[in-house]
Parts: sequence; structure tokens; C-alpha cells
Amino acid sequence: ACTVEPSLYTVKAVLILDNDGDRLYAKYYDDTYPTVKEQKAFEKNIFNKTHRTDSEIALLEGLTVVYKSNIDLFFYVIGSSHENELMLMAVLNCLFDSLSQMLRKNVERRALLENMEGLFLAVDEIVDGGVILESDPQQVVHRVALRVLQSAKEQIKWSLLR
Repeated sequence: ACTVEPSLYTVKAVLILDNDGDRLYAKYYDDTYPTVKEQKAFEKNIFNKTHRTDSEIALLEGLTVVYKSNIDLFFYVIGSSHENELMLMAVLNCLFDSLSQMLRKNVERRALLENMEGLFLAVDEIVDGGVILESDPQQVVHRVALRVLQSAKEQIKWSLLR
């Protein structure tokens, strides 16, 4: 029997695609797809396989993919084929619920594009280098708000020092 050593590195990628399958956000945590060309080909493949289905889990190119769609967005969390789908789903739900709170339940393309900084910060709070750090959306939203506030304070400080 082949056993796989447990690892904290559970997430291989977090993707958000629009309803044409084009990338709005992509963060890859390993070199499964080292070039942008390979990443975009994978993203097109994943979109073509999932955009017409109602399921939440797919096995694709030897990877476990959990996904969810909302209005004109498709959210994906990708792990290895032996990864626990529930762990990946916890990341997906945390990301979606965090964005839902941050965007005041208006989780759609335009609102997301207007709040990319919040998206970047949220993903960084949830996953770091492929390791899941947080699965509670309340905590993520709180930490993102603190980081945005800190950033605003820095900008004000530097504008006053000019």
C-alpha cells in the first residue's frame, strides 16, 4: 500500500475566473505549472470542465479541484489528488464568505475588481505558501480591515511628511 506523508502544504493554487474563463486572480503555490502559458492553459481546461456543472469537486490533471460559482465569477481551490476535499472546501468557503462580507454580499466581477487589494490581503490571510492559516471568515475580514487601516495610516503619515 502506498501511503503519502501528511503535509501542511495542502493548497496548490487559488483561482478566480470570470464567466468567460479569463483570469481575474490566480495564485500558484508550487511549480506544477511553472509558466504563465501553462497556468492559463490549465485555467482554460478547468473552466471548460466545470462551468456547466453543478458539482463542487473535480479531479483534473491529477489534481483535486473544489469550486463554486456566483453570478459571473468562478472560485477554485486546487490541491493534490490525495488532498482532503473537506480541507480544500474549507479554504474555498472561507474565501467566498470573507469576500461576501467585504463586498457587502455583492460578490460579482465589477465589485471584485474594485476591491482587489482586499482580495489579495484575504487570500494571504487564508493561505500562505500553500499552508492553510485560517478558515474563519470573521477573522479574515477583521485582519484585512486592520491591514487596510494600517496601510491608510502609513499613506497619511507619508503625505504629511512631504
